[in-house]
Amino acid sequence: MLDIADELHRWVEQGRDFAVATVVAVDGSAPRRPGAALAVDSDGTAVGSVSGGCVEGAVYDLCQQALRDGQSVLERFGYSDEDAFAVGLTCGGVIDIVVTPVRAGDRVRPVVAAALEAAASRRAAAVARIVSGPAELRGRAMLVHPEGAYDGGFGAHPELDRTVAAEAGAFLDAGRTGTLETGEQGSRCGSPLTVFVESSVPPPRMIVFGAVDFASALVRIGTFLNYHVTVCDARPVFATRARFPEADEIVVEWPHQYLERTDVDARTVLCVLTHDAKFDVPLLKLALRLPVAYVGAMGSRRTHLDRIERLREVGVTELELARLRSPIGLDLGARTPEETALSIAAEIVADRRGGSGVSLTGAHTPIHHDPTSEPAGRTGAVA
Repeated sequence: MLDIADELHRWVEQGRDFAVATVVAVDGSAPRRPGAALAVDSDGTAVGSVSGGCVEGAVYDLCQQALRDGQSVLERFGYSDEDAFAVGLTCGGVIDIVVTPVRAGDRVRPVVAAALEAAASRRAAAVARIVSGPAELRGRAMLVHPEGAYDGGFGAHPELDRTVAAEAGAFLDAGRTGTLETGEQGSRCGSPLTVFVESSVPPPRMIVFGAVDFASALVRIGTFLNYHVTVCDARPVFATRARFPEADEIVVEWPHQYLERTDVDARTVLCVLTHDAKFDVPLLKLALRLPVAYVGAMGSRRTHLDRIERLREVGVTELELARLRSPIGLDLGARTPEETALSIAAEIVADRRGGSGVSLTGAHTPIHHDPTSEPAGRTGAVA
């Protein structure tokens, strides 16, 4: 649901009733991951997707039914052996989808509205919904904030609210989306409940060092992949808004000095395109010691060998050097700035998702790798 928060937030502000279908679990190969959503308003307008087309029609009908009867429902869709074009996933996977009506006067609407507003504003939050259990509890929701406070609740037992808030807070800390099991009284007591927790965290950062021609194309593809993109260069004549209109931020500063003072985390990717030793060496010496997701540096193989020796001379260890992706990008035979940006982005995605980078044709590796280490909310749900 939070992956289409921008549009749904506008629907809430316009006072529109809608139902939202959200993928809560996946077994086997499936085109969308937990958190993917399709919403339908009372006029029949639809946004989002839960399956890339396989079961959209059936889910659309479920949303319309939920709008009519006000009932939350959990449905499972899988491959149809009798007819690959019947309601089912032709890719062979199985997905569980919860459909939640969000109508004026519904108990769940204020919680959903607050969650959508937080996600649309790029603030961290997690929304927890009961997707299976006693009929009177299904669809109830809670919004959990990073500091542990929460809005809404399930109204069944005070301990249930406290337990789910604590568990959802842990999901949020890790940027995770998924399900948890608990009892109706917040422990193993009472009827068993399945709670779906959907996390929304700010977009990951991509910092591009070097305001060169290749950087412009990389900024565009980074934005497309939902990164918050910063361009940093010490030369004010090159680091301009006119040259990088799609960048979220442009910084005129020595790269290593900016990296020293800015916030990075385990999702941040650093792309060094300067291929100039006076910029590269102090920058990479710092970058390779930070807990970031990716550090790549552009340059020829000769430039790379020279850069490695310079980094060794300033005390960078072999273990630290092993983290460096250089020459940057996958071998796509890229020539143009756009092709080079694609090769860099492909390497970042492969590194993030655990892909091999080889052609899928003739390969026996999974098409969709294990996503458990990645957030499925706005964030991080990008590739």
